[in-house]
Amino acid sequence: MKQSDRRVKVRERGIVVGKLQPGSKNCITDVSGVKVGHVTLDRPLDDASGEYACTGVTAILPHEGNLFQEKVTAASYVLNGFGKTTGLVQVNELGVLESPIMLTNTFSVPAVVQGALSYMLEQNEEIGDTTGTINIVAGECNDSHLNSIRKCAVTPEDAIAAIRAASCEQAEEGAVGAGKGMVCFGYKGGIGTSSRIVSLDDQPGYTVGVLVLSNFGGKDEFLLDNYLPRNREGAIDKVADGSIILVVATDAPVSDRQLLRIAKRAGIGLGRTGSHFSHGSGDIVIAFSTAHKIPHHSQEVTESRTQLREDHPVMNHLFMAAAEAAEEAILNSLSQAVTTTGRNQQVVHAFPFE
Repeated sequence: MKQSDRRVKVRERGIVVGKLQPGSKNCITDVSGVKVGHVTLDRPLDDASGEYACTGVTAILPHEGNLFQEKVTAASYVLNGFGKTTGLVQVNELGVLESPIMLTNTFSVPAVVQGALSYMLEQNEEIGDTTGTINIVAGECNDSHLNSIRKCAVTPEDAIAAIRAASCEQAEEGAVGAGKGMVCFGYKGGIGTSSRIVSLDDQPGYTVGVLVLSNFGGKDEFLLDNYLPRNREGAIDKVADGSIILVVATDAPVSDRQLLRIAKRAGIGLGRTGSHFSHGSGDIVIAFSTAHKIPHHSQEVTESRTQLREDHPVMNHLFMAAAEAAEEAILNSLSQAVTTTGRNQQVVHAFPFE
């Protein structure tokens, strides 16, 4: 393995982003209960034609219980809408998340939604029978430079396997899961994650974690001088159009409206790396809080929750945490990814940090 292919976080390379401290794993799973799982496809589909499966599925679970029976507060924010997602209309209408967040390539959204739906139906026999239906949330990026996307290699079973593989441990990053075939700033992108701890003298600490699926930006857009002076050797000439999905998790007791405000700040971290949310880039933030579990069934007319005051300084710290963790997660997606060969022997190199 070449030096440029070393899989480490950017902090191990001496690049420190922002002022707030990361959590112990510097990962979205620093938010207690959050789980991440991957299934990666890396195989030829037809040796003669050069078709290749260089893709996968990533699942983010807000907690370890029954996600339909115990929903969490959620919101989403569209920075640029050139994307194909499912479930976000209902998330924003009701302010809750009741399924895993599934990530994959553009043409595999239907298969992944079907797999996640099958999993949730197996867990909850009443869905669609004695109670209502379920809202599956999925996001995508276009990995067709490396993946034979028209072959639709991802199956519903892959989505189920990603959910079952989900763990609270340090999430694997780089060219894994949904990130296997993704390209960022002309280099190998994919899955990246980071976290921040927010604490004030008179308040308990809160955690903000971000996981990204990075597949955006042209090679000349990357603001390298923000991190290290470096020529852009090895980058492929790919238009800036692409996509990124940013998943923001926190244990702070916030409303769905406050989550929307936090989600918007994740876009600041994206912009700091050089993105301008180009025309053909689907740049979408999905955010949730684990502070409250909202039961599916209740006989109560009202419910009570604790939430942060809008004007308390802790809100500004949460905004800062979302921006910093998003920026570092993107850099980690580059730092953790390795040089990858895909369809028609096309190669995307790891970013030459060394």
